[in-house]
Amino acid sequence: MLHSVKHLYGSKLGASDGDIGHVKDFLFDDQSWVVRYLVADTGDWLSGRQVLISPHAFVSLDWTGKLLLLRLRRKQIENSPSIELHKPVSRQYEEAYYRYHGWPYYWEGSGLWGLSGFPILELPPTPLSGDPASASSRAPESADAHLRSTQAVNGYHIEASGGTIGHICDFLMDARTWAIHQLVAKTGHRFSRSEVQIPTSQVGRISYDKSTVFVSLTSKAVEECPPRVLAPAN
Repeated sequence: MLHSVKHLYGSKLGASDGDIGHVKDFLFDDQSWVVRYLVADTGDWLSGRQVLISPHAFVSLDWTGKLLLLRLRRKQIENSPSIELHKPVSRQYEEAYYRYHGWPYYWEGSGLWGLSGFPILELPPTPLSGDPASASSRAPESADAHLRSTQAVNGYHIEASGGTIGHICDFLMDARTWAIHQLVAKTGHRFSRSEVQIPTSQVGRISYDKSTVFVSLTSKAVEECPPRVLAPAN
């Protein structure tokens, strides 16, 4: 079953030795439609710093929205590579981040997560590399323009072949693979709006300048898409 990303905003995050904050946002790859990071709001604990959490770190997702448990300790999160606020995530940062935690790179391999179709279930006892968290053995690369915020894309117009048909109001994600399979769009007029599910396979492109998602469907086909369906809460 698919689950609402929107319902996870604000959920508490718990490390193995205490709370670390709550869910602020998700970063997804707009080519493969997979959520690669959760963005944590740590409050006063690590104020002024953006903290990214990979799906590899989670024990499970509690879809009731109460608490998401991590396999990490607070110190591991505090010492993880730091990224500045309001800057895109670069591949150089991702390499340092993955080396620090000892996880396989998701961009190396044929699977959705590199070596597998889903995030690994068990973590190695120590990082794969002894390099400092902030170091990188490779030359800096340009920012990865494919990582996008679900919060930012929420509200984008849906442009079908017959014109603008509605706007995005949610994303439906597979809890095991973290892949986004459906966009939820509000369509219709002000007093007759309905929410329909549009497969991400029907997305042709996204214009970030125009805040618009272009789909390979007619306006009529969008209106006839299945109504929003959510998995029952655990």
